[in-house]
Amino acid sequence: MIVGVDYTAAAWQGAGIGRLTRELIRSVVELDRSITYRLFFAAGGLPKNSPYLHDLRQMCEQFPHVCAFPLPFSPRVLTIIWQRLRLRLLVEHLVGRIDVVHAPDFVLPPTRAHTILTVHDLTFLRHPECFEPSLQHYLVEVVPRSLDRADTILADSQATAVDLTSFLGIHPQRIQVIYPGVSEQFRPLPAEQTEAVRKRLGLPNYFLLFVGTLEPRKNLVRLLEAYHCLLNEASLSPLPDLVIAGRRGWLYEGIFDAVDRLGLRSRVLFLDFVADGDLPALYNLARVFVYPSLYEGFGLPVIEAMACGTAVVTANVASLPEAAGEAAILVNPENIGSIMDGILEALTQSEHLASIGKDHVCRFNWGTSAQRLLTCYRQVAGYG
Repeated sequence: MIVGVDYTAAAWQGAGIGRLTRELIRSVVELDRSITYRLFFAAGGLPKNSPYLHDLRQMCEQFPHVCAFPLPFSPRVLTIIWQRLRLRLLVEHLVGRIDVVHAPDFVLPPTRAHTILTVHDLTFLRHPECFEPSLQHYLVEVVPRSLDRADTILADSQATAVDLTSFLGIHPQRIQVIYPGVSEQFRPLPAEQTEAVRKRLGLPNYFLLFVGTLEPRKNLVRLLEAYHCLLNEASLSPLPDLVIAGRRGWLYEGIFDAVDRLGLRSRVLFLDFVADGDLPALYNLARVFVYPSLYEGFGLPVIEAMACGTAVVTANVASLPEAAGEAAILVNPENIGSIMDGILEALTQSEHLASIGKDHVCRFNWGTSAQRLLTCYRQVAGYG
């Protein structure tokens, strides 16, 4: 069996769907070496020293049944060709015969093969105000079209599966849920390793942590307002600083405006994007991880923080209770008081939450995810 995977997000994106795709595909590649994998991706403009391209080359060298197919187009040009103009430049014309095409980033390329489509969330329908308008309009147009063509649809959570049925009328039997896993690197680390990262990144001794893109959906303005209330109202001593790690996304300006308006410049540290190798230490060093997002398809940072032994506060909406189970403090993300109270509770129960969190995340591992995906490949191709 030959499986073609659209590896574009994995080749370009450090976080989010890119990281999910890299972890899942590497795990399924390691699991079954009887399948040939052809990983195709838009390579035009991709830096030759990209760490994700380096990882892909290493995977191809290690596993002879994996082949990389860099396509001579930028992601934007390939999107225009396949989705805007809808030209019949079949994947098969670019990479050869394929039995199954897996598109892990919302849209299917043109192909005659059996198809699997991963839809991670429906933010563009559930919270269109949190999207850049042109991207939101594009997804509204192309995602339903891809869903109609897909033989099987994958979702990261039961919550997203329900959304696909409720908002787009997808029959539940067409949807399979494959939870993300937690990489082995996310674990409690020795002090000498974490302290080296603390020094290099200039981290405070005692802090709350948020990890994610700086954009409206992540609800950072309310987090800052809740943090401001915590500083002024809580009787704890010492009071933690707040570290926000993530690249600037769409409409990020309001976040920095809130820092100035609330007088928090001396208490909030922005780290920009943190490399994958530093993330485990960052989670380890935080006293509480706070993730009050308005909507997530799963919420991978929640379980990564738990795996590192860090107490978690997250929102009681969408898939986040599914990811968190009973091992986190759940808050109303639209209520500043609820967020503040959740942080305060987590600070006072951090050791207990850390303990139950490490037990909870054992159910999320990439080996199980890969086995489910492998079964899906075989079923769609008619081998299972």
